[in-house]
Formats: sequence, structure tokens, C-alpha cells
Amino acid sequence: MSGSTWRKGRRVAVSGAGPGGVLAALELLRQGYDVRVYERAPEPKPLSGAVLLSSPVLAVLRRYGVDVGPSFGSKTIVEFRNNRGHTRARLPFNESVEQALGIPGWHYGVVRSTAFGKMLDLLPEGVIVPSRTVTGYKETGDGVRVLFEEGAPEEADILIAADGIRSNVTEQAFGDPGLFHIGLRVWLAWCEDFGGLDRTTGAITHARDVQVSYFPMLHDGRPGWEWWVVEKSGPDAVPPADPEAHLRERVSHFAHPLPLFPDHTDFDRQVFRWEIYNRPSLPHWCKGRMAGIGDAVHPVSPYAAYGMGMAIEDGYILARELGGRDLSDLLAVSDAFARFEKERVAYVTHQVEFARKLGSQFHQAPAPVAWFRDKVFDNTGVLQKLITKDYLKDAEVMSLSLKELHVTP
Repeated sequence: MSGSTWRKGRRVAVSGAGPGGVLAALELLRQGYDVRVYERAPEPKPLSGAVLLSSPVLAVLRRYGVDVGPSFGSKTIVEFRNNRGHTRARLPFNESVEQALGIPGWHYGVVRSTAFGKMLDLLPEGVIVPSRTVTGYKETGDGVRVLFEEGAPEEADILIAADGIRSNVTEQAFGDPGLFHIGLRVWLAWCEDFGGLDRTTGAITHARDVQVSYFPMLHDGRPGWEWWVVEKSGPDAVPPADPEAHLRERVSHFAHPLPLFPDHTDFDRQVFRWEIYNRPSLPHWCKGRMAGIGDAVHPVSPYAAYGMGMAIEDGYILARELGGRDLSDLLAVSDAFARFEKERVAYVTHQVEFARKLGSQFHQAPAPVAWFRDKVFDNTGVLQKLITKDYLKDAEVMSLSLKELHVTP
């Protein structure tokens, strides 16, 4: 099925050809729907840098034929450390999840463009409609009219908003998103492998109010490293005039191997600055014949390390819940959207708000509070308990619930 057929009751319009929109399209096409993905750019492009993808996300990609074997990404043990290299916590693996999904470990490092490129390669020609900016929509009783900045409106049965944090579609549905800067910026960077380091482990490493982290990853099957710096910022903050000098100074306060990475990084093409905005959590992501996914309804703090993965999960689960229904039947659509929200909204909201809370605790705490926090994290198991209870537990339950992706009963 391609974007050329357009049958009433089977028509799905998607605003935005990011990972969430593309994954939704793949699953909807598999179910026999007609899909058109409208993308404002001449061609879809992922955010620069590398990303950690969790095993359930890999299981979703595997469903459509992506080879998620050893050449796809680098399996990574995740540790939390202080800036002197002392390990405060380690993310444990869940053997039940590993066995059910048939994927060892929990996180895999991969360059975004590599993972996203493999997804795009699976879409038939004509599904993505480039240079079409969705400005809004109008419900017509038995369908939805999609409105564009360029060209005439088009009729569809439902509209999926996957058009990012400044989504025109979800702003129309839910009003002003109330975007706010969370007080952080991230410098995302990557480099080729330079040898001599343990490639089984990555570390999220904190000083008093700066995070510097690194993980092994694969870039088109070749070994490399992703590394990043999280620091305080603001909506009116002026970026440093010399990013390379700034980042070298930041990593110089951290234990081996972090000071090594700038020496192997091309700062003109392998470093990306990202100012972090969020929105207040939404109680619903769907309204009428519109459903939102990814950053269009829940932008993610870098402390979740999970934005691309969440969008992929959203797209998959939304499309799965539609389940081949007649989309001209509003009751059937409403039931599918309600099932999607029940499965995703509370889970994702918890993850997003926990990540935002961690970001505030590690970067905005007054000096005396930060000193006490570090003493507790360095000398007790509090951080391990927080991560296991507030991050891993729900993710493991979600992974085990995706039974159609399991390789073992």
C-alpha cells in the first residue's frame, strides 16, 4: 500500500515525518490503511547526535524487518557516577524482559540518523508528502479536513499529530501549550571509536550542577561514542561564543575517560546544542478525530534519555489500537483512542515528570542542598532505589505487556 490510494474509512493523515509519525505509518500500512505523512521540510531529518534506544523500542522496529542484531546498536550497561568516577547506581537488567523480547540488555546506543534512516527505508514511495506544513484541521462529521500552509485542504478520516513540540495541530485541539524553558541546555556530541575503553558500559556522571555522560554506540555498524553535557541555561541565556573551549572546560572537571572525548570530536559537524522546553502535562492526547503522539503532546527532558523511543512507542501503540477498524465510524475511533490513552498517558506522564524532577534536583538545587544530596547519593543506595522504583519498574511492566512482540510465550 502506498500514499496514492485514499479510500474512505481507511484514510490516515499524519502531521510530521519524525520517528513517531513514521512508526505509526508503518504499523497502519501493515494493517491495510491508506497513509499520508505530511512533512514541512523537503525531506525528513532526525535531530543530530546519538540516542539510547531501549529493548522494547528495538522489538517494535524488529516487527517491520529492521535488523536489530549486533550491528544495529551497542548494548550498554548504564551506571550513574559522581564526577570523580565513583559509581552511585547501576540500571539492572530484567531477565524476564530479556527472555520475552529476545533482546539482551536494556539500552542500545545508535546514531539517530542510522535508526531513523532504517525506518524511512521501510516506507513505500509516496507515503511521505514533503514540503506540506499542516496548519490545522476541521472536523466534518464523518471525517477531518486537513489544512495546509501550502496548497488546498485534503480530506481524511483521522489526523495524527506528530509535528513536534510546537505542533500546530495540538495547539488547535488543546489551546496554548504553555511551553516553558526548564532551565537546562544539552550539548549532544558523538565521535568515532578511538580504542582503549570498555565498550560494554556507559555512565551518567554528575558534578554539583553539571552532568557529563558517555555511552558506546554504533554508527552505520561502526563503533563510536556518544557523549553530552547538560548544564543550566534559560530562555534568555546567551550561548558561549566558543563552544569547543566551553565544553573542554566542562569535561575537564570529570574523571577518566570523559576528558578524552573532545579530542576525537569534530565540533563543526558532531556537536549540537539543544535548549530544553517542556509543556505542562496533558490529561488527554486525543480529541475527536485527532490523536497526538511524541513531543506534540509530551516533550521529554534529557533526563529521560527516551524522547525518540517514547515517540516510536506512541506511534506503534496508537496504530495497534486502531486495529483495522472502519475509521469513518467515530465510535470505533473514539474507543481506539481511549484505549491508547489508557495505555500511554499515565505511564508517559510519570516518566516525563520524573525526568524533569531529576533535572531540577541535579542542576537547580542550592549549594547546601546539592552538597547534602551528593553525600546521600555517594554513601547510600537511595539513588538506586529511586531509579529502580520510578524509572525501571513501569518500563518493565510496559515491556512485558507488549505480548505480540515477544519471542517466547
